Amino acid sequence: MAKYTQLAEDIVDKVGGKENVKEVRHCVMRLRFYLKDESKADTEYLKKRDGVVTVMKAYPASPNPLDVMESIHKDHENLFFSDVQVRGKYPAYTKRFFKENNIHVEMAEGDEDILAAYPVDFMSFSYYMSSIARHNPDESAGSTAGNFSISEENPYLEASDWGWQIDPVGLRITLNKLYDRYQVPLFIVENGLGAFDKVESDGSIHDDYRINYLESHIQQMHEAIEDGVDLMGYTPWGCTDLVSASTAEMSKRYGFVYVDADDQGNGTFDRSRKDSFFWYRDVIQSNGANILE
Repeated sequence: MAKYTQLAEDIVDKVGGKENVKEVRHCVMRLRFYLKDESKADTEYLKKRDGVVTVMKAYPASPNPLDVMESIHKDHENLFFSDVQVRGKYPAYTKRFFKENNIHVEMAEGDEDILAAYPVDFMSFSYYMSSIARHNPDESAGSTAGNFSISEENPYLEASDWGWQIDPVGLRITLNKLYDRYQVPLFIVENGLGAFDKVESDGSIHDDYRINYLESHIQQMHEAIEDGVDLMGYTPWGCTDLVSASTAEMSKRYGFVYVDADDQGNGTFDRSRKDSFFWYRDVIQSNGANILE
């Protein structure tokens, strides 16, 4: 399914190359806030303004102050969009970053007023994994894949079939950090495990690994709520198998429902319910009580 990878490359080409991506992001950000103006958008939609980002906690590789500082830089990269969306202005740390990377953001008259006038009412984010931040990458013991990124292996964590670090406690840490930082309700809109699924001879799909992943993350969500975090909702990724956005593979499956299709688009596209389908049905019916006892 190389066409999905090619699509991303085509988008970069259309904006004039990677050097213009930051400017395009500002234009998108400005347009998003501009459309929050009640004179220009649906007022019913505006009753609740949200912002969606991908959050990946970056642990310092060691107590070395340089590694700790690198983890702060990673947090800045990760939380830039939400800082603007929630606080209604560009964070102070961007000034140095833009200067050192020769990035010029064209701020039109009134842009800052638009950003300040329409911050989000709650923050939506996706969470799949955590990462390691190291000042000197040459000292790394080994790397692993991530959500559109490469990270260092964490010896305290297990990994998915694609090398993503499985870190349910990291979700609790992330929830606490985001709520401390922003003091607005939080909504987890993506969380799941990409894995190879096997269809048994009787048609069943036993995906205990997916159940274990989701159960441990939901339990840590509960811990975060007990910590005082205002968590307004949770939606896992995803309901059915579909092409993975990060690798353009169908074989990287997330769903509760199996779709009979391969990486080349061949198959019957018939649907089958996995064990996780019935498990999550029970989680919903009990509002999580069946896994929090």
